[in-house]
Amino acid sequence: MVDLTTLTTEKSNPDSQNFSSMSIEEAVTLMNEEDMNAVRAVTMAKPMIVKVIEQSSKTLQNEGRLIYCGAGTSGRLGVLDAVECPPTFGVDYNTVVGLMAGGESAFVKAKEGAEDSPELGKQDLQAISLTSKDMVIGLAASGRTPYVIGALEYAQRIGCPTAAVVCSADSAISKICPMTITLLPGAEVLTGSTRLKSGTATKMVLNMISTISMKSIGKIYKNYMVDVKMTNEKLRARGVNIIRTLTGCTPKQAQAALEEAGNEVKTAVVMVARGVDCDDANALLKKANGFIDHIA
Repeated sequence: MVDLTTLTTEKSNPDSQNFSSMSIEEAVTLMNEEDMNAVRAVTMAKPMIVKVIEQSSKTLQNEGRLIYCGAGTSGRLGVLDAVECPPTFGVDYNTVVGLMAGGESAFVKAKEGAEDSPELGKQDLQAISLTSKDMVIGLAASGRTPYVIGALEYAQRIGCPTAAVVCSADSAISKICPMTITLLPGAEVLTGSTRLKSGTATKMVLNMISTISMKSIGKIYKNYMVDVKMTNEKLRARGVNIIRTLTGCTPKQAQAALEEAGNEVKTAVVMVARGVDCDDANALLKKANGFIDHIA
């Protein structure tokens, strides 16, 4: 049987020892106070977070993929971050990939034993034709998940850059992966339930990795998602508002530019700001490698 007693994520929190007998207000107050430790844990890990994002940005700039590998809560967080990138940043679903032990069905129903197999981690990467251009980021609160270790070791064997996000000190993963972000939010209110503070801290880091990496390939202008996809009424309204805000035009002008641009917000922004048609706007963007900031 696996010995979990040494894992940071399995420690008992002395402040929640009476959790089962607390009032609702007391429990809410305690959990709120404990969640602050997730923020502090991310703050303490900033130097390594920067190193990981430098590499993830380089990977996207070189047209490689970011691939999250995890199990349980960690795996679900990776899938969540990956699937939100296409509508937010206009990339295809092969740019940021979330792999989870047990496959897609394990997102809603755990597949017993899948996370215990290093071979499955390797096989899942082989199934998506991993190359040395890509980057694999292992996600494991415990820092010991065999599925994740197997994925990282395979990626390293073929020369693929690797990183990891864990929530346990001196983890097995940190020993094989130099670029490991170690988050230490402390013992969970519910002992061992890493969907709590550990999950929150991990999600915060994934937000940083994907958002800042996308910035590095021109998917953000100022603080707007200028490559957002117009897939529903809310996003169409957001697109119009982005154009209006960045150019100072009227709603009618923004709507007209968006339609002429084929619902491409970035193109419409350049059209209005520069007073050019769609073709000329796209030519300017191509010359600037997709960065509005770089248009001379």
